[in-house]
Amino acid sequence: MTVVEGRKLALSNLEKVLYPASGFTKGEMLHYYATAAEVLLPHLRDRPVSFLRYPDGPDGQLFFTKNVPPGTPDWVMTAEVPRSEGPARMVLVQDLPSLMWAANQVAEFHTHQWLAGSPEEADRIVFDLDPGPPATVVHCCEVALWLRERLAADGIEAYAKTSGSKGLHLLAAVRGAPSERTSEYAKALAVEAERAMPRLVVHRMTRSLRPGKVFVDWSQNAARKTTATPYTLRARAEPWVSAPVTWEEVEACGDPAQLAFRAPDIAPRVQDYGDLLAPLLDPERVAALP
Repeated sequence: MTVVEGRKLALSNLEKVLYPASGFTKGEMLHYYATAAEVLLPHLRDRPVSFLRYPDGPDGQLFFTKNVPPGTPDWVMTAEVPRSEGPARMVLVQDLPSLMWAANQVAEFHTHQWLAGSPEEADRIVFDLDPGPPATVVHCCEVALWLRERLAADGIEAYAKTSGSKGLHLLAAVRGAPSERTSEYAKALAVEAERAMPRLVVHRMTRSLRPGKVFVDWSQNAARKTTATPYTLRARAEPWVSAPVTWEEVEACGDPAQLAFRAPDIAPRVQDYGDLLAPLLDPERVAALP
């Protein structure tokens, strides 16, 4: 039994290898989340969390958990959230004990673009830039720079992070609009990006359109959708992290390896840069949709 800030936790199977390619164990995963908590928790706080669980590693069974899991400790906070089929309860990861309890489930963290207290209003806009091979994250960077300038023209400041897989995520803090309006705006920019870069960008999900192009996925702004939380580990062959990056790194990227970060890479980056997505949490940096 481990005590975390006064809460007792049964952290299990610490020697279990979750990522065979690198020998990364569950104990190392828990250590990563404990050391990343200072920058991760602010992006989880007050946001209902969905978990993509992979208890036997990325090569085992993967399944989403949205409702509060059975056996959740009574001190883990939850929130009622609206759904088309009726309200449900989801977990809120508010502090280090609840983060470590959740990490012990072996999961990616995914969050909505709204806060638990105001599910009717989006406070984030997100673009998921997904490259269709042979396109790579290098091509995503080109699209990201275009979107950054386009958003800036509307007074919206964008920030980037790796998806922890193949692509990039762009995020911005917004206010004063429901998810439907935010989705409409995001789709309009995705369409505009395709018109500006027709050989590089596609805004539709149709698989046959995507080889060699960057799919600008605007749909994750829908109220029901979630996106990988900043600093979450991903269920991939290696312990890749959805890691914030600087715009200088995006501009200079000429090799996909330059924007690929594993769990051990994050502490040094946080030491050097702090939380690159901290402006998203600053009320003074929030923009209204045009």
